[in-house]
Amino acid sequence: MNGFLWNILLALAWMGMTEDFTPQALLVGFVLGFLILFVTRRVVGGPNYLIKVGHALELFVFTLWELILANVRVAHDVLTPNFYMRPGVIAIPLDARTDAEITLLANLITLTPGTLSLDVSTDRSTLYIHVMYIDDDDLDLVRRKIKEGFERRVLEVLR
Repeated sequence: MNGFLWNILLALAWMGMTEDFTPQALLVGFVLGFLILFVTRRVVGGPNYLIKVGHALELFVFTLWELILANVRVAHDVLTPNFYMRPGVIAIPLDARTDAEITLLANLITLTPGTLSLDVSTDRSTLYIHVMYIDDDDLDLVRRKIKEGFERRVLEVLR
């Protein structure tokens, strides 16, 4: 969090030096501050903040891509006369342990069309989700896609 505060302070300093107090100036200052922190990362401290920003961007791009793919798949199923849905409920073993990790993972899964988070086990080790497109052979594939996709990226951002 220390790196984020430095970045905000550098952005505010940029706004003060340019005497431009608009959201665009704040954004430019934030980007410039990020670049300054990147260049001076050995002097200022560890690159943890910079790495977290990279992981957050990766999670954002991955989520956006998954949203696009899921929307196309659901739209294709709705617009074609064939019925491709094979719904089912599956259990996903969790590596996420904190409330924030589990909540973010469950919300990202629910946000994606065709999947819905249903429940978390009482010991918080299993997440139950409803999936629209599943075959009996693909249970492990669906689990692996969620664990290696969303869960891995959520844990990288929050840990």
